[in-house]
Amino acid sequence: MAKKNTVAEVTELVQPIVEEMGLTLWDVRYVKEGAMWYLRIFIDKDEGVSIDDCEKVTRAIDKPLDELDPIEGNYTLEVSSPGIERELVLDRHFDRFIGAPVMIKLIRPDETGVRDIKGTLLAHDKETVEIMSQDGAETVIKKKDTVYIKLDDFNI
Repeated sequence: MAKKNTVAEVTELVQPIVEEMGLTLWDVRYVKEGAMWYLRIFIDKDEGVSIDDCEKVTRAIDKPLDELDPIEGNYTLEVSSPGIERELVLDRHFDRFIGAPVMIKLIRPDETGVRDIKGTLLAHDKETVEIMSQDGAETVIKKKDTVYIKLDDFNI
């Protein structure tokens, strides 16, 4: 029997519910912090996500999640907006924000000692992102070498 992929199962379950409510499913994460496990559902919409949106989604997915039972043991469910400085993870995130300002934190400093990079997202593929820095230099960065790639300013 194939190993369960909690995030994939939850995404498959939650996405149509979220879309039916006029929202976009930004991301699903199942993470351990300290002794606690968290199932985080990030939702989005053009005019911004409200507390009411988060509450409605929580209520709408609570019973189907219990029925699917994708997680053994206790966890905390959190439904929220991805935020202004949202992390770009999926291809559709990068596609949507080509031309937007981003900030990148590298796992280790580059050859010049820099760990934090800001610039405009020019392109991406499965393994890399290409940005233009404020001085006009174009740089290709391997995604696997980053802690995160986030929007720097959400004026879209």
